[in-house]
Amino acid sequence: MANILVVDDEHGIRDLLWEILNDEGHNVELAENAAQARAARLRERPDLVLLDIWMPDTDGVTLLKEWSSTGLLTMPVIMMSGHATIDTAVEATKIGALAFLEKPITLQKLLKAVEQGLARGNLRKPAATASQVPVAASSQEAADTESLVHVVSAPAGPQANQNFVLDKPLREARDEFEKAYFEYHLAQENGSMTRVAEKTGLERTHLYRKLKQLGVDLTRSKRGGN
Repeated sequence: MANILVVDDEHGIRDLLWEILNDEGHNVELAENAAQARAARLRERPDLVLLDIWMPDTDGVTLLKEWSSTGLLTMPVIMMSGHATIDTAVEATKIGALAFLEKPITLQKLLKAVEQGLARGNLRKPAATASQVPVAASSQEAADTESLVHVVSAPAGPQANQNFVLDKPLREARDEFEKAYFEYHLAQENGSMTRVAEKTGLERTHLYRKLKQLGVDLTRSKRGGN
């Protein structure tokens, strides 16, 4: 788990990046301008900074120069912008930025850049660490997961359904299967909603609604007890 500072004046982008990175198991702090970013840098000492270039008070490149000249550029910084030119990106890289992400930022590019940034900072990757530590689950959750694995791997025929009660309305039986299905994938992905969405082929918002509807307890799926 790493401490990541996201600096962007757009509320929607801040919230989206917080949601994705939080799902990946990171501690995320948000800043909407350079003043807040300065305070957060001194207070939290982030392991990685995602820094927007165009901001109302002080632009990201100027803030990057400030950190570099005062010895505060001790963490990897990834620049972000939807309007920056190649010259701006090159300038930021020369100052000390690790990479440049063009908005709208795709999920794959974001996660790859963050992973590379944390590796450059000589930090252990949170995903690798979490995968080595099983998420604690109740006996009922464990039973549901075991049942699903058995159903998937069992041969065709009556035995394939032995873990589910079929003498009930179709909707109830389907909900039971879907709940076990999503609990299984949440356990496999250590509670990462991002990876579960990719694995199951659902949009994140649809997935959240589906899990809430099925009564899946997300708090016990979060890594590190979060």
